[in-house]
Amino acid sequence: MNETSKTLKRLAANELACLTGRGLDIGCGSDPVRPDVERFDVEHGDANRIGDFIAERACYDYVFSSHCLEHMHDARVALHGWWSLVRPGGVMMVIVPDEDLYEQRYWPSLFNPDHKATFRHEARPSWSPVSRDLTELAQSLGDTSAVTVRRQDEGYDHSLRTRFRWPWLLARFAIRVRNATVHRVPAARSLFDRAYHLFRFPIDQTERSATAQIIAIIVKRDRPGV
Repeated sequence: MNETSKTLKRLAANELACLTGRGLDIGCGSDPVRPDVERFDVEHGDANRIGDFIAERACYDYVFSSHCLEHMHDARVALHGWWSLVRPGGVMMVIVPDEDLYEQRYWPSLFNPDHKATFRHEARPSWSPVSRDLTELAQSLGDTSAVTVRRQDEGYDHSLRTRFRWPWLLARFAIRVRNATVHRVPAARSLFDRAYHLFRFPIDQTERSATAQIIAIIVKRDRPGV
C-alpha cells in the first residue's frame, strides 16, 4: 500500500527538509523514505531490540518509521531504542495507524492480524484494550526540543465510518470474501464497497490513496540533558 509514499506527498516543505543527511528507515519494506536511506527490516534484525543490531548510538540525522511500531511487542521500549539512534539536533518521524480510522473499533485488527497495539493522540479515552497514546509516548522520550503529533486523514471518507459493530468473526469473514473476490475480479471492488457501506461492514480505505494514520515528528535537543 506504499504508506510512506503517500505520507511524503502530504508533508510540508519544512518537514521534508528534516529528512536529509544520514538516515535510517525502520520497517521500510519496498517503500523506503529516500533512495539513499539506510534500511532496517526483518532481514536485518528485530526492531524490538534494535540496539542489539545497531551498536553505534546517536549517529543518525533522522530516523524514520512508517507503520512498524504497531507490530512491536512493547511500543514504548521499541520507540526508546529507536530514539537512542538519533543524534543531538536530529529528528525522528514515526507514523502509525489511527485506531478509529483503521481498526474502526474492532480488535484484534481485522485488516492486519499482526498488529499488537492501536494508537490514538490528544489524550482521549479509547475503546481499544491495547491502545497507546502516541503523544504521550513521544513526550516520554526525554531530551526533546519539539514534539508535533497530528492525524493524517487525507482522502478518507468519514461517512463510511459507523459505531455499529458486527461480531468480529462475521466481520472478518466478510472482509476475506471481499478481498478474495476483488483479487480475482478487480472490477467488483466498487460493488462490494457500496454493499458493505449499506450493511455497515468495515472497509480498509488505505487500500488506495486514503491515509488513516497519526504522524509524530520529534526533534532532539542539540545538547541532551540541558
